[in-house]
Amino acid sequence: MSALEPGTELEPQEFVVRRSDLVAYAAVSGDQNPIHQDEAIAHAVGLPGVIAHGMYTMALAARAVAIWTDEAEVVELGCKFTAPVVVPADGGATVRVGGVVKSVADGRATLALDVTCAGEKVLGAPKAVVRV
Repeated sequence: MSALEPGTELEPQEFVVRRSDLVAYAAVSGDQNPIHQDEAIAHAVGLPGVIAHGMYTMALAARAVAIWTDEAEVVELGCKFTAPVVVPADGGATVRVGGVVKSVADGRATLALDVTCAGEKVLGAPKAVVRV
C-alpha cells in the first residue's frame, strides 16, 4: 500500500460506463428498473436518458479506493446520490473519481472523494475509511 499521509491528493481514476455494464449489473444485482436500460422509459419519467444505477456508481468509487490502497479493508463507505450518470447508447459515460487523504489515525485512513461525470458531481459527500 502506498503511504497514506494527510493532505495527499490521490491520482484520479476514470471508468467508462457502457450500457452493457448496466445490463450486467442489473443481472447480478437484481435491479431491473427499466430506467437503467430503456431510453423511452427513462425519458417518460423525466430523465435525460438511461442512467447508471446509483450503487454501480458508488462501486466505481470503491474501485478507485481499492486501487489507491492496494485493496485495503474498507471499514466505511458512504455518499449521497446527487445527480445521475447518463449513459448514452454510443460510447458511454466517463466517471472520474478523485480523492484526498483527510486523516490517518488509530490504524485507519479517511479519504474524501470527488466523483464526477461530465464535470458534474454525481455523488455528494463521498468518503471512505480504510484500515491501514
